[in-house]
Amino acid sequence: MPVRFSSKRPLSDAEEAEVQRMITSDPDAPEATDEELAYAKPFRDAFPDLAKSIDQEITRRGRPKAENTKTPVTIRLDPDLVEHYKAMGKGWQSRINDDLRKTAGL
Repeated sequence: MPVRFSSKRPLSDAEEAEVQRMITSDPDAPEATDEELAYAKPFRDAFPDLAKSIDQEITRRGRPKAENTKTPVTIRLDPDLVEHYKAMGKGWQSRINDDLRKTAGL
């Protein structure tokens, strides 16, 4: 199905008119009246418990926070050294970190 409208370019007047016509003709999404808007509340005010549970769920997503975080750095290494560590498999960056700690006496 070809894309009729794109956000990559501004709509022409004719396209804008067609979009507005489609909006007004959609029976499932009528435009809110002034009376309806007077009763409107922000989601967090209307459903505070639900908003709180959504916030908690979003907070739990992703990787757990580490106690000992690392500092991202960019370092140039010889290609053969990088290949040596990569050949050891998963966790090669951690092995470099461990070897640097040993060398530094930490």
